[in-house]
Amino acid sequence: MTQNKPAGLPDKIRHFIDGEFVDSIGGAEFDVIEPVNNEVYITSASAQQEDVDLAVAAAKRAFDEGPWPKMLPRERSRILHKVADIVESRDDQLALLESWDSGLPITQAKGQARRAAENFRFFADLIVAQHDNVTKVPGRQINYVNRKPIGVAGLITPWNVPFMQESWKLAPAIATGNTVVMKPASYTPLSAALWPEIFREAGLPEGVFNLILGSGGVAGDALVKHPDVPLISFTGDSSTGAMISTNAAPFLKGLSLELGGKSPSVVFADANLEEALDATVFSVFSLNGERCTAGSRVLVHRDIYDEFVERYAERAKNIVVGLPGDPATEVGALVHPSHFEKVMSYVEIGKTEGRLVAGGGRPEGFPTGNYVAPTVFADVAPDARIFQEEIFGPVVAITPFDTDEEALELANNTKYGLAAYVWTSDLKRAHNFADGIESGMVWLNSNNVRDLRTPFGGVKASGLGREGGYRSVDFYTTQQSIQITLNEAHSPRFGAGK
Repeated sequence: MTQNKPAGLPDKIRHFIDGEFVDSIGGAEFDVIEPVNNEVYITSASAQQEDVDLAVAAAKRAFDEGPWPKMLPRERSRILHKVADIVESRDDQLALLESWDSGLPITQAKGQARRAAENFRFFADLIVAQHDNVTKVPGRQINYVNRKPIGVAGLITPWNVPFMQESWKLAPAIATGNTVVMKPASYTPLSAALWPEIFREAGLPEGVFNLILGSGGVAGDALVKHPDVPLISFTGDSSTGAMISTNAAPFLKGLSLELGGKSPSVVFADANLEEALDATVFSVFSLNGERCTAGSRVLVHRDIYDEFVERYAERAKNIVVGLPGDPATEVGALVHPSHFEKVMSYVEIGKTEGRLVAGGGRPEGFPTGNYVAPTVFADVAPDARIFQEEIFGPVVAITPFDTDEEALELANNTKYGLAAYVWTSDLKRAHNFADGIESGMVWLNSNNVRDLRTPFGGVKASGLGREGGYRSVDFYTTQQSIQITLNEAHSPRFGAGK
């Protein structure tokens, strides 16, 4: 299998600090592989403590001395809109690089590039429209809120749909007047290296955006522990999120942690079966199954269970697996051989825990590369590992239920609580069931379609905090309450005598 290397690849991926592309101070580097043949195609600078210190110092200087935090919202908004324009104009190039680097099917990569532009446009508009409360006691006092940027935001982004995920953090952090140091995932650094030129062309002042590359254990850890970084926004697995929380605690940093998921899709007997099939198949197998909100536990009422499983398995068998750059491909190659091995280990575990009805190994015609056939297990018990643990690949567990109460118990029977999907034509059931589910987000008779104004985040092991819309503005700003007395202060006169 061969895939054409995209045009315009740099000779090397470098850090971007204080407006300049730079190598690591000590020369440290790491190899980057493409997922179809697992061959090294480029090297990247690898940040050590001294490189992180340099990037943070540049960001802090830009915040303390530069124009960005003091600009009017409208001025910042114009630059963010320019960023969105540039991203949209480079949609095809971004998609090619993203698909090459991550194994994401090219048609889905194009959608992520457009979403990245929309993130910047959304926050460009929001900061101009942003307003805060004024309260008053007539004739006595007026109180108002003064909202201010906080400082240097450390953004640690994941390897799944990386460019879009980066935009999701960059847009609100920069829009609100902060400066940033971003560390993308080491598996997929290629598209992150496009941001410096995009920001430069849009007119973002030097030092506002800084990029460091490298491992989470070194570069990410140094960023989390740096005393001049008061904010950390992280997307990744729950164990790493817990470690970040521990390491950030001594500094009392603001944390936004979007972590793992094992989300239920609950299909009742009165659901529109065709729509439910479309959505539950797409939820698990789109983005190669490498998505935190995947409905990877499908709970189906026993009255329709056999038909649903049969039709679901048939759909999974017909999914087009292929080269990421082929427009016909629906599932491409997983991001990295280590992740491929993890997913395949769960496939083998699943063969002892459920009834295999589709997939179960490599797809036909793909003897090499990080390819996993869309895999479906039925009759999975609630205590099975493939029911409880996040696999993050094209693997789904289907489990029957008999009553609404059992369905709710199964839906909540996991340490995660990011998303949930409910399919029923009963309006009362839909709303009551949604209220009972322990998750940060619920979709009723809908695929994962989210308005950017709504909060994104989870409960339990799925995260801490919320981002999206005004919640992102709240996270990246401090709210200073100012009180004005309109007449005498009426302070008690301690020490004034009789």
